[in-house]
Formats: sequence, C-alpha cells, structure tokens
Amino acid sequence: MSEAPALPPTPPVPLSALLAREDLALRQIAGPSGPGTVIHGAHASEMSDPYPYLLGGELLLTAGVHIPEAAGEGTYFDDYVSRIVAAGGAALGFGVAPVHDTVPPALVGACEAYGLPLLEVPPRTTFSGVARAVWQLTARARHAELRRVTEAQRSLAAAAARPDPVPSVLRQLAQRVGGWTALYGPDGGRIATAGRAPADEARQALEELSRVVRPTSARPSPTPPLSPSPSPSPPFSTSSTPSSTPSPASATDTVADAHLSAYALGAGQGFVLGVAAPHRDPADHAIASVAAVLLALLTGEHRSGTGADRSAALVRLLLGAEAEAVAPLLGGERWLVVHARPDARAPDPVAASALGAALGSPLVDLAEDVVRVLLPAEREPAPQSGWTLGVSAAAGPREWPVADTQAARALARARATRTPLVRHAGRPALADLVPGAEAEAHARALLGPLGQHPALTDTLRTWLSLHGSWDRTAVALSVHRNTVRQRIARCAALLGSDLDDPDVRMELWFALRRL
Repeated sequence: MSEAPALPPTPPVPLSALLAREDLALRQIAGPSGPGTVIHGAHASEMSDPYPYLLGGELLLTAGVHIPEAAGEGTYFDDYVSRIVAAGGAALGFGVAPVHDTVPPALVGACEAYGLPLLEVPPRTTFSGVARAVWQLTARARHAELRRVTEAQRSLAAAAARPDPVPSVLRQLAQRVGGWTALYGPDGGRIATAGRAPADEARQALEELSRVVRPTSARPSPTPPLSPSPSPSPPFSTSSTPSSTPSPASATDTVADAHLSAYALGAGQGFVLGVAAPHRDPADHAIASVAAVLLALLTGEHRSGTGADRSAALVRLLLGAEAEAVAPLLGGERWLVVHARPDARAPDPVAASALGAALGSPLVDLAEDVVRVLLPAEREPAPQSGWTLGVSAAAGPREWPVADTQAARALARARATRTPLVRHAGRPALADLVPGAEAEAHARALLGPLGQHPALTDTLRTWLSLHGSWDRTAVALSVHRNTVRQRIARCAALLGSDLDDPDVRMELWFALRRL
C-alpha cells in the first residue's frame, strides 16, 4: 500500500470560503462538506490519471476532456476518483461547457462513494479565476498565520521577562494554542501546568510522549524487579543502559480528540515541554517551538563553572576550607554580590533560578523575601524587568560578608528611591555609615519636640536648605520674614539647641532628610 502524500507547506483554506465567493458561483454537488474540508491549492489537469501530477491537498480542476464516450458504462469514473483520493486530492472541480453540458451522474456517484467533494464550475467561471481565488485566500491565511505567530512571539518574550517567567510562559502558550501546557522535570514529574487540563487518558499519553523525547542520560533508572515478570515490555522503555539512538527533539500523538506534542528543552537537560491542544497546525508548532526555546533558556544551567567544580567547592567549604581557596573553582577572583526583590510578589525557586540565568550565574540563594546572587565581577549586572536590584562593590572572597552588607544597603536605597538598580558607591556617603533603622530612630528622637508643629518642621527644613537666609526662606514659604524669624526662634527653644552652631545644623539636616 502506497504511503499517503505529505501536504504542501501552505496554510489550509476552508472549502466553504471558496464556495462563499459569489463571483465564482461554485456549487458543491457531492462529497462531504463542513469546516474540516480544506484545500492547499488549485491545479488544472485533463489527464486520465492525475496521480503523478498532484502533491496532495489540491482542488483539481477538469473540463472532462479526458472522459471517453462510453465512460458511464464501465469503471472509468471509479478508477479516476480513486486515483485522485490516493494522491491526496482535496476536492474536484468540474467545468460545465464546452465539453459537457452537465456533470456526468456516474462521476457524482463515484465522488460520493469515495468521499471526495465535487464542485460544479459554471461556464462563466474560468479555471484561472478559481486558481486566483484560491491563491488570494491562501495569501490571506498566510498573512493571518504570520501575524498570529508574531504576536505570540512578543507575548511569550514578555512573559519570559516577568518575575515568574516559567509559569507565565506556560500560561501564555496555553492561551495562544487554546489548550493545556505542562513542564516535566528530568525525573518525569510535572513541575508546572497551565490551561484547562484534558482528559486523564490524554494527560497520561502526554507523559508517555515526554519520555520519548527526554534524553536517555536524563531518564531515571528503573528499579529492577525482584523476580522475572511475564508481562510484556512497556511501550516506552526506560532502560538504564544508554541507547546509541539519540532521542528525537519533538514528538506528536493524538488521543481522545487532543493533539499532543512534546518538546525536549535544550541538549541533555531532561526538561520537556508538553502541549495538549484541540488542533495542530504549522502556526501552533511554531508558537510552541518559540516557547520551548524560552523555557530551555529559563530552565538551563547557565554556569560560571562546571557543575563538578561547584560541587567540589561546596564540599571543601563544608570540610573547613577558606573561601579564597575554593573561589577559583567557581570561575573568578573578584566577585559581585547582588540582592534582588521582585516587585509583585515574594520570590519563588523558579523565579530565583531564572534571575540567576538572566544575570549569568547559577550561584543563587533564595531567602524569605530576597534573592542573593554571586557572580564574577566582569559580568556587569543590568536592570531586570520586574525586579529591584542592589549591587555590591567588587570584592575578593575574604570581603564577601562585607559585599553582602553593601548589596543589602544598595537594595534598600533602590527600593526607597524606586530605582531598578543601585550600585554600592566606591566612596560611601556619611548616611551609609549608620544603619537605616538606627538613623530613623535617632531622627525621630531629635525632632520629637517639633512633632506637633508641622509648620515649624517645614520652616526649619527650608531655612537650613537655604543656608539660613531669612528673605529667601520667606519667599519660598510665602510668609513674612518676621514670621520666619519667630518660627526659627521657636524651633531653637523647643529643641534646646543653638541653631547658629554648624554642627547642630548638620545634625538637624541629616535628621530632617531621614524623615
């Protein structure tokens, strides 16, 4: 039995859309109809055997020149239609006049028997007009397909930049294909899902499909049975012996009206993207492929050194080695400490790993409300969408605790000033020498006597900022200069301080700025 021909790489056009063209006046007189009947092109031929000239998916147009006079009495039409169906033809268009006044009844019966849609082409409609209409509909479908893929690429890229990138990409992909998506880990377990889940049968089949594309080295080794089992081998074996045949990058199946697809993420990582959708077309495959690339980047192990070196460094630290002794194993001599907090919600392990990947380091520590990343100094961190970052000065391993404190203070300043990224200054400011909580407590205690008089506090702040100028302060506050003098004298009395003393002015200024 010959293999069914592959359809040409063009977007399908519903046959109903062609029939809806009033300028063509086509009429279907036999065969199935409905949205499931599509065509991929149009081809005119008067050969009695069109099989060698069809690619599959075409609307074959003929005027019946090849039909012999005694065709209705034999098997000619059955043979003719069966060859069209075997070639993958989608429909047959029969032109009425000048050869035949009507569509031969035997041809109508053969198309009905073989399930081939048969269209009557009226005399005023040319085959070239039908072909042009098919081309226009195909071009329109191609444009819509490209626009859909482009919009999906943008939305997936935006989802990958969110603080929770992996769940966001899965949700966006499920929305774009109108189905269900799942991320499977190297052990085969589901890490995250999105969309409306299909039937249990389809979910189980998708899990089996994920095993097909998972690299052999990443598959878990099964526990050997205690005794030989007479049951047949499972359809997807997970033998611990490495296979010489590489795993496919993707695989598809259809179960319970759900079209299933599985995509291996990266080379040898073991993560798999699973998709269950109500339909499958080239645009869906392109969209899923984009999501697979993004997820491969998000779940990949972006290393500053090999995994073995990092493990060795951890073991040596646990056994008492100094930090500077193990730092070369991690890939650098000078390092930056980054403290980060997401803008929307508390960080989770997936978001923390994705942040480390974006910054270029797998050395990530997830605390209760902050993510800490250690990366080589030559990798200058950039602001990350959805995150607020504080970055330390470059430091050697001995200064890592100091750098950690610097990054924490930089993050605090970044959040206070609503700045995406703040770097620790090479020369610290005076305010950096006092912890924020202690500085605020001191400021409230110092300025406590003015707490019930906001006008006095505003006047004192403005007067100090203008270097004690009575006239400029009066203009700034829109009051008389004598009012300024009275308020400043009242401040001095309440605070019990000499406001002519520059040390007192400096201390008050820092307190006012802290509050």
